[in-house]
Amino acid sequence: MSRDSYLPRSELADLRTRAPAVLMTAPAGAVISHQTAAALWRVQIPLAPPEQLVHLTVPASSKARNRRDRRLHRALLRPEDVERRWGMPVTTPTRTWRDLATVLEAPALLAVTDQLLEVLCRPADLEQALDRAPAGRGAARCRRVLAVADPRVDSPMESVTRWLLHEAGLPRPTLQYRALDDHGRLIGFGDIAWPEHKVLVEFDGDVHRERRVFVQDLRRQNRLVLEGWIVLRFSSADVLGRPDEVIAAVRRALRL
Repeated sequence: MSRDSYLPRSELADLRTRAPAVLMTAPAGAVISHQTAAALWRVQIPLAPPEQLVHLTVPASSKARNRRDRRLHRALLRPEDVERRWGMPVTTPTRTWRDLATVLEAPALLAVTDQLLEVLCRPADLEQALDRAPAGRGAARCRRVLAVADPRVDSPMESVTRWLLHEAGLPRPTLQYRALDDHGRLIGFGDIAWPEHKVLVEFDGDVHRERRVFVQDLRRQNRLVLEGWIVLRFSSADVLGRPDEVIAAVRRALRL
């Protein structure tokens, strides 16, 4: 999967113009961090509106203040917490993850974690980041999310959906499941599945509104239903606006 499916090139190009301009007038030792670092690593944060602020971590002793174009965070950064990306000092993916745990809720942090594990980090890398800061704000959230994280995702909102089902106490599903018929032929696939119950859950993002994708979805769903599968499809309007109904539908399909 291309990371551009999470963060469009146009947004990244704009940030690569704005961030150096902010750094030029930033305090000595300032490092791009938090949400801005995530964007530069091409990691999307769901459930948050786009912002034009550049997030910087500065030394604890700095007396600089927030401005209209920047948000300052004061913390100690070790040399191993910082890399250079496009010529700019940026917190590493693991340090960025640990920082974001202090400001994001668990569903959004799971989406970030899944994306990092897909390309940039191993579980052991994130565990080490937590070992370096095992207490304090966000530590418990890190542990809860790491226990559920999985790189086999198609979108950040799929991660949010999975967290919703996890918090409801539903059995851990199989991700990106490929369903076969009795002859071993592929009949369809699902974002989230419980094969033993023949239940598939799909999160339908904007791409599913395209005619070609919509037609493919219908054909795949028909094949699955004819083979005895229950197929449930949800959108962000369901997951964010009617979460109890999403949980109830999945629970009923699983006969729990």
